[in-house]
Amino acid sequence: MFNLLFLCTGNSARSILAEAILNKAGCGRLSAFSAGSAPIGKVHPIALDFLRTLDYPVVDLRSKSWDEFSGSESQKLDLVITVCDNACRETCPIWHGQPLQVHWSTPDPAARLGSREEQLIAFESVYKMLKAKIVALTKLPLEELAPTELMKHLNEISNNSHSAAWPEKNNKY
Repeated sequence: MFNLLFLCTGNSARSILAEAILNKAGCGRLSAFSAGSAPIGKVHPIALDFLRTLDYPVVDLRSKSWDEFSGSESQKLDLVITVCDNACRETCPIWHGQPLQVHWSTPDPAARLGSREEQLIAFESVYKMLKAKIVALTKLPLEELAPTELMKHLNEISNNSHSAAWPEKNNKY
């Protein structure tokens, strides 16, 4: 099993979406977790509603601290992916397993102001960005790649992202 940790500051939206997407797309080969450097303690309600509409399991999703994944007693990690520019700049704890680390800059849908429809559009946009990257990740022969080769592929995935601009209102998920 290849274990991944998605990080952002609040662990309420982006990292939660990524955790849900990978746990479904990983088909038992990959296992995803999420955490935050300063978790807000609850998952954004629109993130949960959005995931439910797409038939993702949400019962185990929760906002948690990255402290749960640091130190030798914690889950061994193979890869840590920051999805928040703020978390990327923070000094991370020592991760058990000495995982590779990569950054996937992703806009924060929870910061999107406006109507519920506009907020849903923001969540849809971020979901599509993350899903495209995660699907590309699941296609990699992770067990066969040397760390330097894997980092090359992870950086390519990071650089081949969708536009960070918010879509127009007429898009529906």
